[in-house]
Amino acid sequence: MHQKVSTPVDSSRRWWVLAIVVAAQFMFGVDAFIVNVAIPTIAAELHASPAQVESVIAIYLIAYASLIVTGGRLGDIYGTKPVFLTGVFGFTVTSLWCALAQSGAELIAARLAQGATAALMVPQVLATLHLLFSDHLRSRAFAIYGVVLGLAGAAGFLLGGALVTLDIAGVGWRAVFLVNVPFGLAIIAAASVIMPSVPRRAGTRLDVSGAIVLFTGLLCLIGPLLFGHDAHWAPWLWLVMTAGVVIIAAFLRLEHAVASGGGMPLVDLALLADKAFMRGLGAAFCFFFANLSFYLIMTIFMQKALGIPPLDAGMVFVPLTLTFVFASRYAGVRAKHRGTLVLIEGCAIQIAGLAALALTIAVKTPGAPMIALVLAIFGFGQGLVMAPLSSVVLSTVKPAAAGAGSGLYGTTAQVANAAGVAAIGAVFFAIEAHASSQIAMFAALAIFATSIIACVALLSWMRRMPA
Repeated sequence: MHQKVSTPVDSSRRWWVLAIVVAAQFMFGVDAFIVNVAIPTIAAELHASPAQVESVIAIYLIAYASLIVTGGRLGDIYGTKPVFLTGVFGFTVTSLWCALAQSGAELIAARLAQGATAALMVPQVLATLHLLFSDHLRSRAFAIYGVVLGLAGAAGFLLGGALVTLDIAGVGWRAVFLVNVPFGLAIIAAASVIMPSVPRRAGTRLDVSGAIVLFTGLLCLIGPLLFGHDAHWAPWLWLVMTAGVVIIAAFLRLEHAVASGGGMPLVDLALLADKAFMRGLGAAFCFFFANLSFYLIMTIFMQKALGIPPLDAGMVFVPLTLTFVFASRYAGVRAKHRGTLVLIEGCAIQIAGLAALALTIAVKTPGAPMIALVLAIFGFGQGLVMAPLSSVVLSTVKPAAAGAGSGLYGTTAQVANAAGVAAIGAVFFAIEAHASSQIAMFAALAIFATSIIACVALLSWMRRMPA
């Protein structure tokens, strides 16, 4: 068997390839937000419990987070093109399954499968860009990628609200998943013809046991937070969470054993000894803990407590995403001169936005335009942080470990998103059931602010590390 490691990659049609892989990333990004707008409607039609509502979001993130490193490794082993095509096909099929789900439990299972297929698809996007754009056009290609990421959020909110409101062909909320099917098939057709075959990377192996143990540990750790309210916080839930901690600890021991045996562990263990990197990961966890959960809680609060229709609720987030995109472009230039301080400034603006939102809710029952104006402040702060955060966290990682560090960063971000949805969602629904939606919202805002303050503390601690 011959390894084609020296075969050059055909880059003659790389801008068309860029359009294809970025379209797949856009579909993934839209899906992360389009579901949020439809969640109240989904819950009402499927008679889903609060735990099931959170699980529709969180289980997708858990599957994606625990398998994204595995997806990247599979691309190295089998080549990015076949793994990308497999991932897009799986994402398309599982989207159809989500649309056809007849119960909350079935939708959760479908979302689990959808997250797993996304973990095959998404790592191949950056890998393809890295291979095709190694010259002076690299910055332009990645700038396009960054703008598409930001616009995916706005498109997700708008499209979700529009599809639920218009009720095309009487399918209701199911359209938010069905929309992936034609786009997915178009991407598969175009990629099959245009995307070049990338040589496999010799000597790369897959740590299957590590992937399974990590997924099991995360599910045991976060799952009870999702179903705690429905199960009245029974003692067995705490036992499952304890088991999750034990399994995560066992995962680290397993990775050491794999490395000692000459294998390729899922996580580069040398990174865990980098104190600055670990503090940066802690800051990233705190930031993302208050990220996707914020959008979920805001969507539910607006539609249930304030009576804002789905389309208007989607429109509320448009100014936020626009200020986010603007701040993201601005943050890159500013970070070159001020470094970590830009992230701390962004966190401060986020907290100011949360305070303004709390004041708006407390003074009167706000309308959609007022909330949109306040959220624009929060979005600007979030854009200042998210754009340069990965660069700052990875700044101490050696170039040879850049891929492993990026994978660990991506996993941490998605685990934090899932944990935030589970934990903050559990607090919100518990308080809402015993008090009111307004008090539940204040409690959630307090947790968001606390998490962002913790992010600032860890970033400041990271700055004090010797160079």
